[in-house]
Amino acid sequence: MLEVEGLVTRYGPVTALESVSFVVPPGKVTAVLGANGAGKTTLLRTVSGLVKPESGRVRLAGRDVTGAVAEVMSGLGLSHVPEGRGVIAELTIEENLRLGGLGRRKGAEKVPIARAYELFPVLGDRRALRAHQLSGGERQMLVIGRALMAAPRLLVLDEPSLGLAPRIVAQIFAMLRDLVDAQGLTVLLVEQNARSALSIADLGVVLNLGRVVVTGDAAELAADEHLRHAYLGF
Repeated sequence: MLEVEGLVTRYGPVTALESVSFVVPPGKVTAVLGANGAGKTTLLRTVSGLVKPESGRVRLAGRDVTGAVAEVMSGLGLSHVPEGRGVIAELTIEENLRLGGLGRRKGAEKVPIARAYELFPVLGDRRALRAHQLSGGERQMLVIGRALMAAPRLLVLDEPSLGLAPRIVAQIFAMLRDLVDAQGLTVLLVEQNARSALSIADLGVVLNLGRVVVTGDAAELAADEHLRHAYLGF
């Protein structure tokens, strides 16, 4: 689904990513893990077309999309949920979801809003509320629901658990796993909470200071005591 090869991204003299390579297979959850400053968010922003790499290659579904802008990536089926629960506060839940459908992947059928309400019933119950009236967990549900309205091939999420109660995190992660298992969605997940991420992931990629330390089966990474203590914090 997604292939990253030798990716280098710099901010002026600072190298954020150095020769990063990995593969995100279709219909799987791939978790990108590492400490703050490891390059996780930069990786997602580069893959999504928000930041241009200095060198390397990005391929989406076999197509070279290196340096493509975010709007092009969206049209090809990549939906990016950035850190921070970026909803449009003045709009209602339903209006936010309708906006998500405007970025629908080329050739994809329209996703009914009822689909988002099936995934997140609390949104359906409060559909007329404006987004600024929602809790943090509800906003995270809304921004994920809005991304899914675009009928993505690849859903990219940056720290979806940040600031949320463990119960809400468990609910959101279980929903992501169900989408992958039932519908074949591909997920690339950046997450500080390595334990939770690995519990739903198929594969893991560990970054440290902009470099890939190791890639492998998520369960094997979670069981590696040295790796957990050195890079994952649990």
